[in-house]
Amino acid sequence: MAAVVVSSMMGKMYGLCFHAVRRTAGLKAPWLLHRRAFRISAVHRQQPFDSSLEKPQFPGASADFVDHLEFIQPNVISGIPVYRVMDRQGNIINPSQDPQLSKETVLNFYQKMTLLNTMDRILYESQRQGRISFYMTNYGEEGTHIGSAAALEPTDMVFGQYREAGVLMYRGFPLDLFMAQCYANADDLGKGRQMPVHYGSKDLNFVTISSPLATQIPQAAGAAYALKRENLNRAVICYFGEGAASEGDAHAGFNFSATLECPLIFFCRNNGYAISTPTNEQYRGDGIAARGPGYGMLSIRVDGNDVFAVYNATKEARRRAVAENQPFLIEAMTYRIGHHSTSDDSSAYRSVDEVNYWDKQDHPISRLRHYMTARGWWSEDDERSWRKQSRKTVMEAFERAERRLKPNPELLFTDVYQEMTPGLSRQRDSMWRHVQQYKEHYPVDLYEKQ
Repeated sequence: MAAVVVSSMMGKMYGLCFHAVRRTAGLKAPWLLHRRAFRISAVHRQQPFDSSLEKPQFPGASADFVDHLEFIQPNVISGIPVYRVMDRQGNIINPSQDPQLSKETVLNFYQKMTLLNTMDRILYESQRQGRISFYMTNYGEEGTHIGSAAALEPTDMVFGQYREAGVLMYRGFPLDLFMAQCYANADDLGKGRQMPVHYGSKDLNFVTISSPLATQIPQAAGAAYALKRENLNRAVICYFGEGAASEGDAHAGFNFSATLECPLIFFCRNNGYAISTPTNEQYRGDGIAARGPGYGMLSIRVDGNDVFAVYNATKEARRRAVAENQPFLIEAMTYRIGHHSTSDDSSAYRSVDEVNYWDKQDHPISRLRHYMTARGWWSEDDERSWRKQSRKTVMEAFERAERRLKPNPELLFTDVYQEMTPGLSRQRDSMWRHVQQYKEHYPVDLYEKQ
């Protein structure tokens, strides 16, 4: 059974990988051969076999013989360190690590982080009032979004999980489209077919989010391999939480990306609780970064509440991933301040005092604000003015979304086949007969007409 699953996964991934390659079929063979001449690291080349040497010749690992029995300890070092640039008061610890970003760039970071926070509060309350069906906030993780998004190129492809709205916001996704998606109205790019917070944008190279955990990880490996073959100086970043790292798809994606040498950044948001499971019940090893060496990946652990540390790590990983054709694993240590979703009550598995600590004393937004204030870039008046302006902007988009009609019901049956199949036609006709028969239950005036 496992072999069938792996075979199916490989087939799907290679289908993704070779989509771009098929488009080059009309080009001359020598040019194609040149494009297929990829870097093969010296450490991966088959070494000459010398039977006279008294050392292991096994093809699966590089090691020496030992003559004593010893099991390897799970934590071979005393914890992978956490890289940071700022302390909790916004002070730069090591000046050599300061990214030296301009005032305008830092202000943009802050405004995007706070705008996301404001949008979260309004849409969360909207769900609680029954206006939308579901929502997931990003409280406490804003630094991981903005710091990583700023370090990428606009052409880089993003595979998100479901808590990366800030990445899309940083790339220019407008509030109206965030609202349209959550309200599933006629402006929604997904035509009302997805759950709320399942955003996507082809124009912004942000692959549409899907609900099942970790499915994006092997997909990202396939996309990165395709980009490598196209040789266009592009990378892929794949976001996931530490809970998703327990899925089998994570193993497949890590291993494929390493063996195929893909320009891919695996970005793990370790926020402590997955859906509702604390990390001490999820794994026994040293977090997620410790898994990288086992797959032959370079790894780093960063302070996810330090937007500069996230920026530096992602920027360097992106540079090397493209230059060297290899994957990187970033584990951003952060904290999910909000509930997992509007379907969750996190008070069942953590204390209010714990949440308050992270909200009041170690929040990525307050840390960046301390940094700006110390430089005279932000004041209390600026804060009040921006908070008022950002809330007004979000509320205006919110009100526009509520007034818009829903997508035409006919769109339920489109975009799968180029021409509608007989089976789908029968289903569509059956739906309309049902709606006409029970029209008092279906407010069709709220939907767009054809």
